[in-house]
Amino acid sequence: MVPLTTMIPSAVRPMADAIVPVGSDARLITAALLGFAVIILLITWLKVHPFLALTIGALGVGLGAGMAPAQALTSFTTGFGSTMGGVGVLIALGAMFGKLLADSGGADRVVDTLVARSSPRMLPWTMALVGAVIGLPMFFEIGLVLLIPVIILVARRSGLPLMKIAIPTLAGLSAMHGLVPPHPGPLIAIDALGANLGLTLAFGVIVAIPTIIVAGPLFSTFAARWAPVPVPAMFVTPEDDGVDAAQRPRPSFVAALSAILLPVVLMMVKALADIIAPDAEGTWKVVLDFIGTPAIALLITVIYGIFVLGAGGRMNRTTVAKSLESSLPPIAGILLIVGAGGAFKQVLIDTGIGEVITRAVLDSGISVLLLGWVVAVLVRVATGSATVATVTAAGLMTPVAATLAGPEVALLVLAIGAGSVFLSHVNDAGFWLVKQYLGTSLPQNFKTWTVLECLISVVGLAGVLLLDLVV
Repeated sequence: MVPLTTMIPSAVRPMADAIVPVGSDARLITAALLGFAVIILLITWLKVHPFLALTIGALGVGLGAGMAPAQALTSFTTGFGSTMGGVGVLIALGAMFGKLLADSGGADRVVDTLVARSSPRMLPWTMALVGAVIGLPMFFEIGLVLLIPVIILVARRSGLPLMKIAIPTLAGLSAMHGLVPPHPGPLIAIDALGANLGLTLAFGVIVAIPTIIVAGPLFSTFAARWAPVPVPAMFVTPEDDGVDAAQRPRPSFVAALSAILLPVVLMMVKALADIIAPDAEGTWKVVLDFIGTPAIALLITVIYGIFVLGAGGRMNRTTVAKSLESSLPPIAGILLIVGAGGAFKQVLIDTGIGEVITRAVLDSGISVLLLGWVVAVLVRVATGSATVATVTAAGLMTPVAATLAGPEVALLVLAIGAGSVFLSHVNDAGFWLVKQYLGTSLPQNFKTWTVLECLISVVGLAGVLLLDLVV
């Protein structure tokens, strides 16, 4: 099988190589804890903008851990550039598509169909299913930028609290990210550990279903109480201003849905081609690899939307250009915050904090499945990256996996995947992406998004351990 590290963004590959800690274990852990505390205090107490707080915290952790000033700055700029070149491009393209979807009336068409065919009680369950389907082949950030217009408009039109709609959707996206192939995360662990793909997929679906139910529709009731935030004033359409939908041309439901699902299909086809014919060569494989790359898939989707959604909404060249142009200023702050979060993550990786934590856990002597989960959890908490946690934990557990039976290897993949999404906090770009899009405060984001990620991780582990008793 081709090395699946080619599917990992460059910003997260360094952890796969040996990292030499820049200071003593105690110094590294102290610097990381102080860095987290400084960032949280700057934002919550002094009301400093998150971009500035993350920048100060990242450089402070690097210097406190023992990095030379130039090395800390290089690590910061490398992480910022890699994140902006990867996630940043996806956010920008996703914002352009989302605005086009809203302005053309396509989002209204999808939302009206969902609201009309689902009772208020069933809407959270419907959105959980939507998040799971969209999130299957995608990195979390891509699915979020694609679905944020739908989340916001469904909440606005249905009258339900924002968290009753957002949390189930996010649960579907995140659970797929960690548990179910052909998502890149599980595929990485499958390749490293030599697990059976079909068995892992079957077990992954079995574990993911109750996990999404608990972390999504069930938890959303509590999240709505803990974070009663208003629906953000984004993606406002004429229908929201009282214009009758019948008086406004809109794309058909099929056209709007095809635009939303197009990047899903493109990435899914590429993932399946990598699984079915990993060593294949030829023009068709080159083409699939190219169009299935996240940035290219979203670029194709934007172009597709210009013609299909624009035509359905009877938008001319001027209105299409205005829609695309107006999509970028509102996300400028989000881009900077996400970039700074990626920079902070890179500093933590380069200091060797993740390596220190991993060594300590490997000497603990706990069970194999729990050990894989704990290693992934600690690397995730230390670095803020689910993919880095998966790569690291899978690499460390490879010798152990060689001694296990097929079903246990598949379960080890899922245990690592569950651990890789645990406790999203200030060093995770996704944390800031969710916060800014949903308009929550920092404490509210901890009580909703962070708790959701912990639920997915813990319930996922419980499902894995129960399956282990059965198989």
